[in-house]
Amino acid sequence: MCEAENIQEVASCGIDWMGFIFYDKSPRRFRGETIALPKTIQRVGVFVNASLDDIRSTARRFALDLLQLHGEESPEMCAFLRAEGYRVIKAISVANEADMEQTARYEAVADYFLFDTRCPGYGGSGLSFDWSILKTYHGSIPFFLSGGLKMDSLQTLQTLHHPQWIGIDLNSGFETRPGHKDTLLLQHFINSLKN
Repeated sequence: MCEAENIQEVASCGIDWMGFIFYDKSPRRFRGETIALPKTIQRVGVFVNASLDDIRSTARRFALDLLQLHGEESPEMCAFLRAEGYRVIKAISVANEADMEQTARYEAVADYFLFDTRCPGYGGSGLSFDWSILKTYHGSIPFFLSGGLKMDSLQTLQTLHHPQWIGIDLNSGFETRPGHKDTLLLQHFINSLKN
């Protein structure tokens, strides 16, 4: 999320968490001075290979509730941030079953995983991975599903079952341009999924 008005519109759609990207190379990078959200919505800061100092200062400045680490951050960095009281979402890039083996390194140091489609960059490809790969995940850490989710994903999502699946991450499939969400489309999707 990037624009103040759009942030408020999306906040009224019945979402639980909202993500703000703090990665300089992303066209969705958050450049605002403050984040105004109801207390019922968790603020997620998304980082890619940022330094501990940058993550800490950004988390304090914007009162972030969770830190999503979307690069090659080490288990040691995750553990350090958790020891400082932050909840950590570790993104795992997925293209095949072998990619799920990465989760073992982070089992003791992440609060959540986010399974996203492996691509040349760090997410934002607009493509889904083969969700049948999820059956190979037997870890104890709850996960979010990401990557290419859009209105057409609804039927498949409604048939997806996994004991650790707790949510979805919606982004490019609901945008009119990078960082600006189509609120009507997003609301329709959320209402349809909940029903």
